[in-house]
Parts: sequence; structure tokens; C-alpha cells
Amino acid sequence: MNLVSGLAHIGIRVKNFSRSIGFYRQLGFEVTREDYRENVVVVKHLSGLELNLLDSATTENEQRNILMDEKERYPGVTHIALRVSDIALAERTIKSFGLAITEGPVTFGDGSTSIFFRDPDRNVIELSQHSKERRRDNGFLYWLREEWSK
Repeated sequence: MNLVSGLAHIGIRVKNFSRSIGFYRQLGFEVTREDYRENVVVVKHLSGLELNLLDSATTENEQRNILMDEKERYPGVTHIALRVSDIALAERTIKSFGLAITEGPVTFGDGSTSIFFRDPDRNVIELSQHSKERRRDNGFLYWLREEWSK
């Protein structure tokens, strides 16, 4: 049985709608729905990805994300990963926004390369260039590296 047909949306709890809307607009998201009765603003990206911003965080939590910044590891969603076609361009763009890269670029075992940064509420966002994108973008250099490693 194939019950799931795709990703509907990702919900992110935020402290301030205006601040978060501005942040996600920088990443190419646009507001498609605002419902202050339900405490939600929906932002959607041209790629089809939808985020539900939930303006109901009640504590500053000493500016810490309990899923990522604490020594103890709690269960829960730790980050969202957004695919990009050019990780170097993504890194330059994020830095041009005045945002700090908190990790990366790092290349993983599957060949994908990622950078990590935080939204205004310290939620972790990963931008990831898939290994197939790297193959397409690097062409001969990727082939040469693959041949050399055999």
C-alpha cells in the first residue's frame, strides 16, 4: 500500500511572523495565506515546498534550540534541508544576507555537499547540492575523480 504521495508542508514554530516572513522571503518563499485566528502564515516556494509558520512560541529558551544545541539528544525534527543546484552560489548568497554559516560546506558519503545556517528562531536550515547536481555541474572533473578512485 502506497499511502503517502508526497510532502504536504513543514510546520515551523516562530516567535514573530514579520521577522520570519522576511527571512523566508530572502530564500524565495512568498506568503500564500495568513490566518491570525489559527496563528499560521503559509509561505510557498516556486519549487512547490510549503512551510507553515506557526506564531505561537512562548519562550526565548535562552536563544537555544533544544533539539540541536543541548548535550542531551531529544527526539524530534532537527532541521529542514533545501536542495540547491550550486552550493558555492548558495553559500555566497547566504553570507550576502548577513547570515552566519554554522557548518560547512561539508561533503557527505553520498557525494552531496551542504551548508547549514539558522533562521531567526534558531531553527537549522541545510542547503544541499545533490551529488547528481555536482556531476552535471562538474562534468569532466567529477568523471575524473570517479575514475581515479577506482
